[in-house]
Amino acid sequence: MTSICVFGAGAIGGLMAAKLEMAGMPVTVVARGPHYDAMLAKGLTLRSEGRETITYPKVALDPRDVGPQDYLVLTLKAHSLLPAMAQLKPLIGPNTTIVAAINGVPWWYTYRLGGEFEGKRIVAVGPDGAVSAGLPPAQVVHAIVYPAADVAQPGVIEHTYGDRFTLGEPDGAKSERVSKFADLLMKAGFKAPIRPRIRDELWIKLWGNMAFNPVSALTGATLDKVLADPGTHAICRAMMVEGQAAAEKLGVRFVIGVDKRLAAGAEVGSDKASRVQDMVKGRPLGIEARLGARAGMCQWVGVDSALSR
Repeated sequence: MTSICVFGAGAIGGLMAAKLEMAGMPVTVVARGPHYDAMLAKGLTLRSEGRETITYPKVALDPRDVGPQDYLVLTLKAHSLLPAMAQLKPLIGPNTTIVAAINGVPWWYTYRLGGEFEGKRIVAVGPDGAVSAGLPPAQVVHAIVYPAADVAQPGVIEHTYGDRFTLGEPDGAKSERVSKFADLLMKAGFKAPIRPRIRDELWIKLWGNMAFNPVSALTGATLDKVLADPGTHAICRAMMVEGQAAAEKLGVRFVIGVDKRLAAGAEVGSDKASRVQDMVKGRPLGIEARLGARAGMCQWVGVDSALSR
């Protein structure tokens, strides 16, 4: 049977692990601290669509007790990758598929990109090459995360909305490994479309996050207020135009315009951007994977990145 390990089982990782386990799939969760203690003692509780379900995935503190997996799902923050490399190593074998369910510009981005930037290191997310060495891009499938969830308390995941993880190979192939993982997610009740141009969709999400999150974090305002105010709306729009200019020079195709993306952000309403939630909880903000990486890519293609900097 296919072995699946979720590393970084916070809100999104916990949601995925719980639903996979509910669908009868053997899944292991690597966690730590009170979240680990609670899951070990009482299972992993998922609150979703008005129902509360207790699931019992295997819970591990030490990855060496787990061993190499068929699928290793990374749902931790991008800035946590490098410090976690030693822990991740025992979970990865030559046939392990690494599912990168991580926001921001991923470390594998230039792998199979083609053109003059093929294989170029993105300093902000992999300054010394250690991430790519430990998480080989050739073994990566990317997952764009759309569900929203939170850790209500240790061992309890509150799923608020969304059920889609868009998947894609760096080279756009509809490979056996990406197709199989899509099937596993669909059996667990998720939508899992496979895209031949995963970077395009990655940028649509990143496009908004790179503007909404920092502006929301700096002002403390919810997205509806950020985008209703002419000043902060203009800043967000300018940041998005800057990002689009760089992305298009790297071959990205934007299927919607900047104003439509801004309107979609406004529809989120009174929700606070994730960076505000992280600030409130005293968590690192992970700015480098969004703004730092974008500034570096702007420099590659000769686009001014004053707003990212």
